[in-house]
Amino acid sequence: MQALNVLASIVICLSMVYFVMLMGSGLTHLRRRRARLGVQGDTTYGQEASPAHPTLRVYFMVPCLNEEEVIGLTVAGLTRLEGATTLVIDDGSDDETAARAEAAGGDRVEILRRVAPDARKGKGEALNAGIARIRDLVAERGEDPDDVVVCVMDADGRLSDGALEAVLPLFEDPTVGGAQLQVRIRNRHAFLTRYQDYQFWGIAAVTQFGRLGTGTVSLGGNGQFARLSALDDAGPKPWSASLTEDLDLAITLAMKGWELTTTPDASVDQQAVEKLGLLVKQRTRWYQGHMMAITRLPEIWRSPELSNAKALELSAYCLVPWILDLPWSFFFHYCLVMVALNHEAVFAFTDQAVALVIVGVVWYLLAFAPALITGWIYWRRDRRWSLWKCLLMGNSFVVMNYLSFTCVWRALLRILRGQTSWDKTARVREKVPDGAAPAAPSTIGPRGPARQEQEVPV
Repeated sequence: MQALNVLASIVICLSMVYFVMLMGSGLTHLRRRRARLGVQGDTTYGQEASPAHPTLRVYFMVPCLNEEEVIGLTVAGLTRLEGATTLVIDDGSDDETAARAEAAGGDRVEILRRVAPDARKGKGEALNAGIARIRDLVAERGEDPDDVVVCVMDADGRLSDGALEAVLPLFEDPTVGGAQLQVRIRNRHAFLTRYQDYQFWGIAAVTQFGRLGTGTVSLGGNGQFARLSALDDAGPKPWSASLTEDLDLAITLAMKGWELTTTPDASVDQQAVEKLGLLVKQRTRWYQGHMMAITRLPEIWRSPELSNAKALELSAYCLVPWILDLPWSFFFHYCLVMVALNHEAVFAFTDQAVALVIVGVVWYLLAFAPALITGWIYWRRDRRWSLWKCLLMGNSFVVMNYLSFTCVWRALLRILRGQTSWDKTARVREKVPDGAAPAAPSTIGPRGPARQEQEVPV
């Protein structure tokens, strides 16, 4: 029993230290950049054009597998951006994905078709096919890979208006190899989708700011920017077959000596999963990929390009599912049982009702501190929701722990069974908003039309 108490205390302390350090560092970096927590709280997405950068060229890659429900609006938004090339990678779709992308982008989009047996081998392989095409285009146009920025967008992703004006200046620093945007959920009309927004916008975004101190901001699958020369450093195929190919790429770029950063002045929005069963599948895949990242720990600590601080931060992030999430799924219940069995001893000194209430409130404030803090931050990030609703959402995190518990154990079981299948996130058809009509056909940049239809042969 004593050993379990000690282990529970260690896990709780490690969790609190990790939470406080990342959230505290994130808030500090926001203050240093003179940015408010509510920055971008009421921004719009994919509605406005953006001027071309004087020196940097942008290439968008949008990997797609049966994305006819959402691809049109995404392509329409990207093709409004001046000086950018949009490449849609149709990874063996059997619906109208390619046709809708072409209709939305006209001459400003290129469709790269992948067919069996090369298609449907995971997002990483689709991206590797796309980057090969981009390298060809860059060579044909005589562009310098140091001045080319590649952005990976999900088929449902939309950049915040003015995003490139905030992101591209980051790459004027020659040491920056990648940048990841904060994620906003747009279909946050129900508890499950609002909860996902709370996780992304109220927690993950702030902790990403916290990783600015070590230059090891984690890359995601949507709104992921990388310098082409950094991707070249990562090899002919920068993206791995990992279930979290974005995290794998971030580790690789960091080990190559590139800085990974973010900005509070731009974001990307996407759909949330609307059904619990599908959310469990998605998060299980994320957990499995994250958990398998520990196989790269020896590389991290052998890398001469990583400082001790960078190596420690990357290692801590890779270990989170193993040393925090899995143990907490047990100790969470252990602590509840211990409090229930020993409640008389815990509250023995409270012989009056007022004292009992005071002790109960203090216990609640201490035990639920992370939930209350993140709820308050979520409210500060978007004042359109009331403080009480945001605090309730923070408190729901305690119950929604069971989502994480379920997914982390499912992921472990899949690892033990050697299962590596990839489940695509389901999409929901959206109503086309006013002003979101497909872009009119036009040319791209100074070198003429970019649209071509390529087919990867069998």
